[in-house]
Amino acid sequence: MSSPLTDEQLVARFHGGDKGACEEILSRYKNRVLSVARRFFLSGGDTEDLVQEGMCGLYSAIVGFSGDVGFQAYADACIKNRILDAVKRSYNNKNAAMNGFLQLSDEGEEAVSGNASPEEQIIFREARREMMEKMSGALSDFEYRAICMYIEGATLPEISGALGKTYKQTDNAITRAKNKLRSVLGVK
Repeated sequence: MSSPLTDEQLVARFHGGDKGACEEILSRYKNRVLSVARRFFLSGGDTEDLVQEGMCGLYSAIVGFSGDVGFQAYADACIKNRILDAVKRSYNNKNAAMNGFLQLSDEGEEAVSGNASPEEQIIFREARREMMEKMSGALSDFEYRAICMYIEGATLPEISGALGKTYKQTDNAITRAKNKLRSVLGVK
């Protein structure tokens, strides 16, 4: 059942430390994100990849909302911009779109270069999809969220605040996630 609170009230509650408020907004906007994601094509990806990008955009909107405009308009812009950025990255292939999930090892990069053949790009994207499945299966919900935010470039204090955990809990979760993923992926 949906909360009678407005989106803006829920965001204010989240900023005040109510983790449930964030979950409520994510739930409210899931179909909206899906609707936007379905309008775009991701080279070598699928709608679910774009939905994940859109949900990250929504989460950024929740964290960054200041109340200057209505939340829905702000969230829509963040969702659409995040999805468009993912589509642009996939076409440009400069940064090997969304390959950060494979760069958990400090020893080397597994990025696909800009001059990779189409076959290599397909193999890379399939490996990424499989890795995402392994991540979600190997990690707790908290570890998964923390490592995803970390990979996206959020700082430990930002992650701790967003997830309502202490700095130490967050740091430990990221360390556990890295170790579990190295084990699952066979990286030393």
